[in-house]
Amino acid sequence: MDNALLKLLDELSRFGQGNDARETARPRRMLNITPETGRLLWILVVSTGARRILEVGTSNAYSTIWLADAARGVGGRVTTLEANADKVVQARDNLESAGLSSFVEIVQGPAAETIAALDGLFDLVFLDADRASYLRYLELVLPKLKTGGLLVADNATSHAEELGDYLSRVKSHTGLFSVTIPVGNGEEITIKTA
Repeated sequence: MDNALLKLLDELSRFGQGNDARETARPRRMLNITPETGRLLWILVVSTGARRILEVGTSNAYSTIWLADAARGVGGRVTTLEANADKVVQARDNLESAGLSSFVEIVQGPAAETIAALDGLFDLVFLDADRASYLRYLELVLPKLKTGGLLVADNATSHAEELGDYLSRVKSHTGLFSVTIPVGNGEEITIKTA
């Protein structure tokens, strides 16, 4: 991660915070992860060598940039899913500014539909989308996550009540092992063991 990219990420973080302080309509909010969560994602990708990464919820590509820079370092790529056409345009512009467009494929459409259409297995999946659908997304991504792969879900502590069913499922599933990390808005990190 070089200083120019960190500067761009800082600008995008400030933009997102300012935007979200003004906007009340969810489709116009960025709802970006925290910088600490970005650093955690970067470290997870680099330390595990995750080459096939799936992100559910692109927004303006703030988190995508963290993932894509790490993926570039390990010879990987990010597939990111976003339903909002305006955010896809912002994401493409921000990825171009970051010099990371060639490491990212943006798939536009509802995640429940686009996940089902994806081929192959992923090394790491990051959920940061419609929290009410996390449990549904879990059912869809588990068959597409390799054994030993990581599933990271944002907002595990900030919206723990809303994610109650999801958190219960990943903590009780016999093929998963999960822990809540108090970084940013809380990250539920789950490994697929079987």
